[in-house]
Amino acid sequence: MKAIFFDLDGTLCNTLGDIRYHVNQMLVSRGYPEISEEQTKAYVGDGARKLIERALPAGAEDADGCYAQFLASFSGSDNSRTSLYEGETEALSSLKAAGYKLAVITNKPQAATLGCLRAFFPENFFDFVGGDSGMFPVKPDPSLTRYAALSLRISLKDCVFVGDGETDVLTAKNAGMRGIAALWGYRTKEQLAAAGATEFAENFSRLVKIL
Repeated sequence: MKAIFFDLDGTLCNTLGDIRYHVNQMLVSRGYPEISEEQTKAYVGDGARKLIERALPAGAEDADGCYAQFLASFSGSDNSRTSLYEGETEALSSLKAAGYKLAVITNKPQAATLGCLRAFFPENFFDFVGGDSGMFPVKPDPSLTRYAALSLRISLKDCVFVGDGETDVLTAKNAGMRGIAALWGYRTKEQLAAAGATEFAENFSRLVKIL
């Protein structure tokens, strides 16, 4: 392995608090009921537009406006309700020191992705950062993942995709690369196995040992 591609929400950062805050801020402003933490956890993974569609009550007719409002708010998030995972800083630093290229491939909107990474990682810590900018279809479409490997000049067979969601399992499969399912995120081992995951890491320390 020469490169490690990471999902962001639920893999590199526990972002549920900020996601839920900005979704509920939008919902309340439009007279809709708030969503719970468990609902937020269930709704994330397929991009911001799907998140908003799932958060809205059945029959809501202003999905586009809701999405635009959420996007504007979320892009300027201060990330004060987001945190890293135990042992993560040491693990990522050791992988980087070992010579691995590190990339972020996420369905999170690009502006929010950059803001989140700036809050928790040194500048240029990652060798490639790709969020939802509208240039590529969202995961599990493999286009952005393949573009990242091409940009890094590394063969897909020498890359591994680490993510906590079914979307990440399918992205690795669709891109033709090795996948490791992160069990510290928003999905259970059973859910990830049902999506086709066969290799699992319980925490960042275990991930380093696997690699």
